[in-house]
Amino acid sequence: MVKKKIYFLAPYPHNSAPSQRFRFEQYFSFLEQGGYEVKLFPFLDEKTWKTLYSEGRVIQKISGVIYSFIKRFFLLFSLRNADFIFIHREASHLGPPIFEWLIAKVLRRKYIYDFDDAIWLPNYSESNAKFHRLKAYWKVNYCMKWAYQISAGNQFLADYARKFNKNIVLIPTTIDTENYHTGPSEYYPQKIVVGWTGSHTTMHYLNTLVPVFEELNAAFEYTIRVISNERPTFDLPNLEFVKWRKETEIEDLKSFSIGIMPLVKDQWSEGKCGFKGLQYMSLGIPTIMSPVGVNTEIINPGINGILATSHEEWRQALEKLIKNAEARKHLGEKGKDTVLKRYSLLSQKKQYLELFK
Repeated sequence: MVKKKIYFLAPYPHNSAPSQRFRFEQYFSFLEQGGYEVKLFPFLDEKTWKTLYSEGRVIQKISGVIYSFIKRFFLLFSLRNADFIFIHREASHLGPPIFEWLIAKVLRRKYIYDFDDAIWLPNYSESNAKFHRLKAYWKVNYCMKWAYQISAGNQFLADYARKFNKNIVLIPTTIDTENYHTGPSEYYPQKIVVGWTGSHTTMHYLNTLVPVFEELNAAFEYTIRVISNERPTFDLPNLEFVKWRKETEIEDLKSFSIGIMPLVKDQWSEGKCGFKGLQYMSLGIPTIMSPVGVNTEIINPGINGILATSHEEWRQALEKLIKNAEARKHLGEKGKDTVLKRYSLLSQKKQYLELFK
């Protein structure tokens, strides 16, 4: 029996970007077990990806991107071998939707378009601020318009996509609770750890809680642990920075007694899929989130987590969980149940495989 081929076109190398790991890469084994042949074609190779997000090195960045465009162009000649074409976010990391147009309009091939952020809005790192216009954020609308089918990460994103395409499936970003986000939770630690994880591009949300931390520091002994690719810009006596490493990601997360996900209400935040909070909850970590976007669908306040907006709400929520081990245990266990039922890899497996029927 000849296996059907699925070609995945994505911005980043395999197993390097959370968006790809949790949107589609973790489904590869299910697809292969289902008789499909899976191939991933990243726009950026490992070397170019690391160079692009570093300071300076302009010549290396330009040459790496040119090489990436050349590779992507030659890939077009192989797409006739694919039974399904799946594009995550964009076929090319920079520039207009040239490849999507060629695939849909010239080669006449159908493609599935997948996205999990409000990527039509400008969002860029300071290291590449001078070049961010090259991203051509407007191209997302055309990627949606030309797609055969769209896989959106939440309702806000699906509603936006519906302006351009009616064939939309809502598939949340999921957690592998069988093989990755696993293990027992510690609800009675000797010292409480309030934890946050994320990239430097989202760390500004954490800055909004610094006054809350300062107030709590006067009353409690606890650690603020930040797992990221860069150190926080603020400094507190109980702050501990842990460099993010994929090899220790889960063990580092499991050190949290309380997980936090502050956000500011804007369109970019509305488009987020709540993944940070889902990671905490999948490990049984009691979670406090801002009531923005999909977070209000994930959290049932007081049942499986806490939603907090103002300074006072955040202070009260953190104080409650710092002081009360039973409250931590209750919210942690209920949060884990929520992920297992609605946001786990297994809970969405059937719907995901339907994309390729």
